[in-house]
Amino acid sequence: MSEQVRPRAAVPEQLALGGMPEKLFVCTPSKLGAYEDCPRRFRYQYVDRPQPQKGPPWAHNSLGASVHTALKNWYALDVAARTVEALPRLLRATWVAEGYRDGAQERAAFDVALRWLEEYVGTLDPADDPVGVERVVATRTPVLAFNGRVDRIDRRGDELVIVDYKTGRAPLTSDDARGSRALALYAFAAERTIHRRCRSVELHHLPTGSVAAHEHTEESLRRHVSRAEDTARDIVAAQRRMAAGEDPDAAFPTAPSNRCSWCDWRRVCPVGRDAVEREPWSSVQRALDPAGDAAESTPAAG
Repeated sequence: MSEQVRPRAAVPEQLALGGMPEKLFVCTPSKLGAYEDCPRRFRYQYVDRPQPQKGPPWAHNSLGASVHTALKNWYALDVAARTVEALPRLLRATWVAEGYRDGAQERAAFDVALRWLEEYVGTLDPADDPVGVERVVATRTPVLAFNGRVDRIDRRGDELVIVDYKTGRAPLTSDDARGSRALALYAFAAERTIHRRCRSVELHHLPTGSVAAHEHTEESLRRHVSRAEDTARDIVAAQRRMAAGEDPDAAFPTAPSNRCSWCDWRRVCPVGRDAVEREPWSSVQRALDPAGDAAESTPAAG
């Protein structure tokens, strides 16, 4: 068995000096989500240096990234060129080939992704320019320095709408949109970045063509921001304990769940190693074979 290397204590992201204000916690939705899902995963990803070795790339991440970039580049075309016929070329140019079982599975995934794109783009008005595509929004609170990249920001009337593309197999509901911390933070930051009211958030599920939407209130956005601030405080407290000498595994405990099977650090995590190991291509195979085991949990895909 290889020797366990104790991770070097990290310098806390916030460090207060006597009488001086604390630095803001710099974060993205994925950074906050990593801690909320599993503090140990957060440590492996953001704290330990050198970073532990990750597992192999996941095909479902490659598929999601390919689709997202193809849509981004479709909007970058001149209006007259935004056609369904442009999609095969765009998808080939952005295709990420990592994680697939073999060439046959990769080709099947490409065909499925192209069908998703063609059906989705067929519902869009090429002349309707979004306010932003892959737009970075940012804001600050008394605790957070938040930034994030939004798939798309639409303008409807005088208001902004946050649009997030999803390529996972599981259908989505309005509860998913309502409960999404990322969407709420995007809306909160977009209003302050673009200086236009933003309350509506939407999850566009390309495999089914469905849209899960929610209309936030100012209060509901504030609740999401408050919870994000609480998460940031928990992270900083854990970093401080670790820097003060607490065992890293105690400061950042594992939160076992079905996500362990899909974790990039399953092989280096003592708890994660006991989870069922998934092949990097297995989630994509289930997407290609809808008649497969629908009861088995699958990872969230972008």
